Amino acid sequence: FESELGNRDRLAVLSGPNHAEEVIKAKPAGTVIASSGQDTAGMFRDLFASPTFRTYTSDDVTGVELCAAFKNVIAIAAGLSDGLGFGLNARAALVTRGLAETSRLGVALGARASTFMGLSGLGDLMLTCSGDLSRNRQVGLRLGAGESLEGIASSMCMVAEGVKTTQAVHRLAQRLGVDMPVTGTMYSVLYEGFAPREAVQALMGRQLKEE
Repeated sequence: FESELGNRDRLAVLSGPNHAEEVIKAKPAGTVIASSGQDTAGMFRDLFASPTFRTYTSDDVTGVELCAAFKNVIAIAAGLSDGLGFGLNARAALVTRGLAETSRLGVALGARASTFMGLSGLGDLMLTCSGDLSRNRQVGLRLGAGESLEGIASSMCMVAEGVKTTQAVHRLAQRLGVDMPVTGTMYSVLYEGFAPREAVQALMGRQLKEE
């Protein structure tokens, strides 16, 4: 958008734990509007705010955009873990380590680490990894149940963008030299035919280190 329209201060990004099905029913929710232009962020904050939709502003456009994209990768992984019956402990560990990966990549791209603990980061990640309305989580659940990615994609009437995002983030991490083992493992499952159970064993068997 910036390359086409020019003035980045007039562009904004809205992201957060916002399933549209609940927002339209006026169920309480919060979101973040990020823009390099303070006036632009404030304008959209006031425009979208309502008694049931609380809006916050941020100037970390890179961080909010990355959170919005990357949470879908971890949502597929969390759904896969649940589909394999690994339980709540496994999902919580996976989401936490996924958040750490997102933050590392974001900082390498110039984002602020604190953004990843906010609504667009931790908030959206929690929702997408646990909510039954999440398309990407559903992909993971079905992979864990033994369905093929091709079969899942052909039967869905909506796009699970995390599949292609996994490929993009994996390549970006390699180019920047950022350690992202969950993303790398999901790339192997989705694009290299790595069996899900073997993928989990590979993650759990990595060399032990400090958190």
